[in-house]
Amino acid sequence: MSAPASALGAFFSRQSTAGRASGAVSQILLGLVCGGYAVGAAFGWGSPELALVMGDFGLSAAALIAAVSCFLYARFACDRFRPAWLLFSLSSLMAAGGNAVWGWYEVVLGVEVPSPSPADVFFLCFAPPAIVGLLVLAKRPVTRAGWLCLVLDSWLIGGSLLTLSWSLALAHTAHLADAEGSSVARAALSLAYPLLDIVLVSMVLALHFRRANANRSAVNTAIAALALTVLCDALFTSPLLRQTYHSGQLLDAGWFAGSLLLAYAPWGANRPGDNAVEQRPAPRTTSRPIAGSLAALTPYLAAAVCTLGILYNVIEGRRVDRVVVFTGCMVVLALVVRQGIMLVDNIALTQELAQKENHFRSLVQGSSDVIMIAAPTGVLRYVSPAASGVYGREADDLVGAELASIIHPEDLGRVVHEVRRFLAAPPGEEPTTRIECRFRSGTGDWLNVESTVNRHQGGLILNSRDVTERVRLQAQLQHNAEHDPLTDLPNRALFTDRVRQALGGRRAGDPGTAVLFIDLDGFKAVNDRLGHQAGDELLVQAGRRLQESVRAGDTAARLGGDEFAALILGDGTHDQGAREYQVHEIADRLRLALSQPYRIAGGEVRVAASIGVAFAEPAITPTDLMRNADLAMYRAKAAGKDRVELYAPQMQAEVVRRSELAARLRTALRDGEFALLHQPVVHLATGTVAAVAAQARWRSAQGILFTPAEFLRVAEDSDRTAELGRWLLEEAVEQAADRARAGHQVAVAVRLSARRLLDRAMPFGSVEALLTRHGLPSGALMIEVSDNDPRVSFDELEQRLVGLRRLGVRIALDGFGSGYAAINALRRLPIDVLKLDRGLVEGVVESARLHKITSGLLRIACDLGLQSVADGVDVPEQVLALRAMGCTHGQGMAFSGPLDEYRLRRTLVRGEFPVPGGPAAQPVLTGGSIPLLSGPHSEMPIPPT
Repeated sequence: MSAPASALGAFFSRQSTAGRASGAVSQILLGLVCGGYAVGAAFGWGSPELALVMGDFGLSAAALIAAVSCFLYARFACDRFRPAWLLFSLSSLMAAGGNAVWGWYEVVLGVEVPSPSPADVFFLCFAPPAIVGLLVLAKRPVTRAGWLCLVLDSWLIGGSLLTLSWSLALAHTAHLADAEGSSVARAALSLAYPLLDIVLVSMVLALHFRRANANRSAVNTAIAALALTVLCDALFTSPLLRQTYHSGQLLDAGWFAGSLLLAYAPWGANRPGDNAVEQRPAPRTTSRPIAGSLAALTPYLAAAVCTLGILYNVIEGRRVDRVVVFTGCMVVLALVVRQGIMLVDNIALTQELAQKENHFRSLVQGSSDVIMIAAPTGVLRYVSPAASGVYGREADDLVGAELASIIHPEDLGRVVHEVRRFLAAPPGEEPTTRIECRFRSGTGDWLNVESTVNRHQGGLILNSRDVTERVRLQAQLQHNAEHDPLTDLPNRALFTDRVRQALGGRRAGDPGTAVLFIDLDGFKAVNDRLGHQAGDELLVQAGRRLQESVRAGDTAARLGGDEFAALILGDGTHDQGAREYQVHEIADRLRLALSQPYRIAGGEVRVAASIGVAFAEPAITPTDLMRNADLAMYRAKAAGKDRVELYAPQMQAEVVRRSELAARLRTALRDGEFALLHQPVVHLATGTVAAVAAQARWRSAQGILFTPAEFLRVAEDSDRTAELGRWLLEEAVEQAADRARAGHQVAVAVRLSARRLLDRAMPFGSVEALLTRHGLPSGALMIEVSDNDPRVSFDELEQRLVGLRRLGVRIALDGFGSGYAAINALRRLPIDVLKLDRGLVEGVVESARLHKITSGLLRIACDLGLQSVADGVDVPEQVLALRAMGCTHGQGMAFSGPLDEYRLRRTLVRGEFPVPGGPAAQPVLTGGSIPLLSGPHSEMPIPPT
């Protein structure tokens, strides 16, 4: 906006955006100016000359201000009422010109204003722009009937005012002009002023009932300004006042105030809050019905005014003027036409309303949703027929009932709170809300109902639908997402959330809270032996036992596979010993319950349970607590299984150490940190070295020497262990070939697991190619099959070993006497040598039971024609006992430990070790005098299967 417009706006309103305080200041200033002018006019301004100046040029200045104000506002306004303000500016400019000409005659020339004069031209041009401007401000009809009614309403008002005015004054004025012999121009001028005022008043009244909603404050102020101007004009044209009027009188104060009020209208009254009315319906107020009633009564009031004009003439005994009769008839005719139009319009509206009512009634009655209307007191006033199908209750039974009586008591408080909040919110900001609660059905069950709530005459309209199935489905989906599908126990996600809740909230810091991690020992064997269906049934029974064994309030969960967990909530005690005893007792009860026999597929199956326990600590996270319990469970399995272990901080340190060891192991082979040692295999009868067993050792960069049991335990990467197995076999064959070329013809035994033999990384021809590449006779290599994994197929392993044996490679069964599948291996696999497990050899002297078991195993080997090797022969007494039982060979500290290549060759030069008790005769149970791996090899017949 330009600087003049801003300055003028500040003059009238002190900037409309300054708020109510600035608007009040502008109104007070406007009142003071108008009041000052009225006081001056009332006291004659102190001198006749000043009165003439203020009465002529003062009014001209005020009208000019109004013209400039309306023009500037219209220039920068962006609404559809811009033409109206331009017309008001033109109208005010005409008034300013008329007063200026009037003042030219009276003040400058000092003569009486002639009649007619140029001032009359300006004054007559004041009304038409104002009338058109008022039409622009009016609310435009949307139909032809609406336009016709607007014209008829204007004529009814104008005609009635004309009738009344003609009866009271205009007829007298016309007769007076005719009697005085005035010219036609003078007579027309005498009638033009009141007639234009009547038209202007008609427009003001018509606009009052048809004004647009936008900028209401500015429009009302403009109407008031024009109404004040018309009133002053009417007083001026009256014969009694006009004969005594001169400039500067109190009547001028009305014209002055009307001009300033019109100048103030667009700036001070047009506040931003008014412009929002077009965008959002105004709140309903009590004045709207009154305004509508007055608008409807306008035609009848106009007819009443017209009738009063005629009655006045009759009562006064005057002859009814033809103008009055003609105007009255036209008013009555317009009233009849208007009422006919309204009657037709009302009939059409009634039909349309009935059609819409039928339409909406059909929608409501045919809708699957239940529509209810509740009074402000909560009593149901209307319920749609769909209630019988949705709620199982007739709509008539619900009407008159309290809404609270059909809502579930647990949901009632929440619903009341939401309804109160919704009713307190502004309707424009929150027209609707949504509430979900439970309703009582006709059968007494509770249905989940979702309702859309709207306001209705202080009450509520509820559009409700049954969402019970959706709620059930959501609950089922939520349950499935948080529970194990097999055992229906909480899964890892829900268990972790329960642990998080236990560590926070009111139980935060309770040292009695503990997490138990449970693993079923032997489950994989059951799964492989009986099948996955039997394994699943075992898990279901184990989950049921676990659920029944924990306390109420505790949580049992299945984490995956055969791993379970339990959350034991503390009771607030701070006695560490008491809480450890209590939780340990619970864990042991769980272990015993899970270790009982399971009835599956008509038979009994047994598994054990290893349980790790970790207690909550201050500031511990759920992840750390569950990790601690997991570490304790693995410690329980490593310590022998079927036991309970409490978490200790050193367990974490052990895990860190093993992780670091595994990380270093990944680069050990590449960096050449592995070395190969050999332990002599000695004939127990003669002490001669029959073979050497290859063993890998890892000397790390830090100088630490790790045994196979230490570094293979952390070699969890199958690719890494496969690489280590290939390296061990190649290095053993290469060194054995070097020794053979040096004259030491001694076989080498390499220990490989069954899984490594079947690994695709070691194809069938790789062993033959390795022997050929290094020039080592096939009879000089013996493969010790170890760690017979139950998951390994015996058929594939048998085919593999048969192929190796046909190459001349000897096969030894390592760890005989410790595995559950040892007898099956003897029955199906092509075995040359049985290698007794170290566990049997260690107790063969002290334990009579082990002595008998070992003796029986050696007898089986002898009957099958197999040679035997005892592993872990560390003391002379074991040598004597094993030789007496018929064992042919042994290796251990009783003869020599693992040797490097230099010491091994010195031992081979010597050729034998001293045997306790001296050379002994060959026992009967030795299986003949065939030396181990010596002489040409002939294939042994495979025992029948």
